[in-house]
Amino acid sequence: MTTQAVAGLRFPLEGATGRLGFARGIDKLEQCIRLVLLTYPGERVMRPDFGCRLRDFLFEAATPATMVRIADEIEQAIAACEPRVEVRQVEVTPDEAVDGLLHIAIHYRPVDESEPVVIVVDFATDRHPAAAEVA
Repeated sequence: MTTQAVAGLRFPLEGATGRLGFARGIDKLEQCIRLVLLTYPGERVMRPDFGCRLRDFLFEAATPATMVRIADEIEQAIAACEPRVEVRQVEVTPDEAVDGLLHIAIHYRPVDESEPVVIVVDFATDRHPAAAEVA
């Protein structure tokens, strides 16, 4: 199946005209990746292993060790749940202006394409490193 053959309802289900929107190709793959990241394992009854444990890091301090663990979790979840993409690298970097905000750059390649693609997802932890040192 080619990337262009991938099509489905747009996520979230909203359209500017009040009609259901559709997504195709890379847009749909990116929506599927976001869906993996937003779904916690066990939420889907018929697919209990589907999803990512990203929420486990919600109250963690945004330290370099936490960023490595987040990158590993995302890479494993996408590899397990989205066979249409090959994850090349996951980079997690802190926002310099907002404490606890992480920018997650997922470098991937659709399996039928030669060009790599990058999707950036923001993730806010509840604590920043300075708060972790005080506690």
